[in-house]
Amino acid sequence: MGDWIRSFHPAPAAGTRLLCFPHAGGSASAYHPLSAAVSGTVDPLVVQYPGRQERYGEPFAERTDEVVDAVLAALPGRGAVAPTTPTTSTALFGHSMGAVLAFETARRMTAEGRPPVALFVSGRQAPSLPWRPAADRPVHEMSDPELVDEMRKLSGTANELLSSPDLLPLILPPVRADYRLLDHHVHRAGPPLGCPVVALTGDADPRVPVESVRAWESETSGDFSCHVLTGGHFFLDDHLPYVTEVIASALTGRSAATP
Repeated sequence: MGDWIRSFHPAPAAGTRLLCFPHAGGSASAYHPLSAAVSGTVDPLVVQYPGRQERYGEPFAERTDEVVDAVLAALPGRGAVAPTTPTTSTALFGHSMGAVLAFETARRMTAEGRPPVALFVSGRQAPSLPWRPAADRPVHEMSDPELVDEMRKLSGTANELLSSPDLLPLILPPVRADYRLLDHHVHRAGPPLGCPVVALTGDADPRVPVESVRAWESETSGDFSCHVLTGGHFFLDDHLPYVTEVIASALTGRSAATP
């Protein structure tokens, strides 16, 4: 599928593919456990941003539109000829920065007349709300020690990695570049999506209040649900079975368990 999309656990007969967008600084491998868990219920596909893992050395993306353009161009079945596999519908999943990119992709797909069947947004406030970090300036302008401290607060990277002077030159550049993309992103009001929107968040996220996640409801004229789970910004790691059930419920119509 080219440079932009990875398929760790192909399930083309599933009927729906789930396109996943990683968090800031993240790579496709961050979704490997989720991909394994949902495979069969959906055909999981994961976006690989430039500048990390096997795309190390490539220029980082600078604009959200750049990512959306490239991902949709790489997505199978987006051309003039209809796909030959039964996987013809697409759902989108994004965590943190990935939620912004998944939302903008959903908007683009809707404008093209091929809307997603569902949008899953995780660990991110509604796009109509201003995003403000704790610092008095954009995150991408922080010093290295300040950026490391911000990453420690979010608990998405092991402390031993953040304490390694040999690894920090590899870890920090993609994080800083992704925050630059976010800091430069401007939300533009538009018509609501027609697809269901499913929001997930941690009840102890230091940067994303629960009420700001509930505000995603205004971004769709379709069904909306919000799942508040225990944990911080990276709560997904501790609730994989439940998140898998939420995805299956939204896409198959069966009821999800209570968290």
